[in-house]
Amino acid sequence: MATSFTLTYKEEIEALQEFSDYEERGDLIYLNHEDDEARLEWAFYRPSGSHPHQVADKNHLVAIMAFNHSRLSPLKRFSIVNPEVIRDDALRNKIRNRSRMLFRAMVDDDFKELVAVLEMYPMFFDLAYDQMINGRIWNDNYANPLYASMFLTLAQSKLDDKLLVGLKRRLQPIGEFNIDEAKEYLNKLHIQVQNLHIIIKVHYANEFQVWLNSKTLHPLQKVIWQKHINILKDIL
Repeated sequence: MATSFTLTYKEEIEALQEFSDYEERGDLIYLNHEDDEARLEWAFYRPSGSHPHQVADKNHLVAIMAFNHSRLSPLKRFSIVNPEVIRDDALRNKIRNRSRMLFRAMVDDDFKELVAVLEMYPMFFDLAYDQMINGRIWNDNYANPLYASMFLTLAQSKLDDKLLVGLKRRLQPIGEFNIDEAKEYLNKLHIQVQNLHIIIKVHYANEFQVWLNSKTLHPLQKVIWQKHINILKDIL
């Protein structure tokens, strides 16, 4: 059934604000209200952000409103949204701005949610691509090498130099590592090495080579370090 956003229930909803349990009362009345308009307005007014039930609402306009006003994690939001919103190009465009912000957050994290969402909905790859090459780095979270490898596999047909540069600047820098930090991170890479993309392995092999060359170590220590670095190069 078509629904227009006419604020039919605005005064009724605002009257609930005088109660300390405003949100709980609203949920009881509107989450499963038979009128699409009521569910739509509650998705907009709900004070702590829309409820997961609203993101999955059978009415696509309610689902869109709830998706855009939700405070759920990106992965949770994409996992439960009414599938019709994703399948239909016109409807998907109505969540595009919010989706762009969600992909900004996922690219600026360890890539776990990024990979999961792209596996579900590869049609959003353009947003991931844009954020990877143009998005600013907002925090000190770095991409997990394993999830970065999975992203590269998903992006295989669309890899270009700009995407690789964008991805590499989101990997953990090692230039300032001390010996213990470098050893810990290299061990982490060794544990994952069989599942790492060749681009990730070569990147870190080169980074650790530069790091090793900058250190004053006993020749025997350098030999040992070189052996461990060569594991990333698939040299036995």
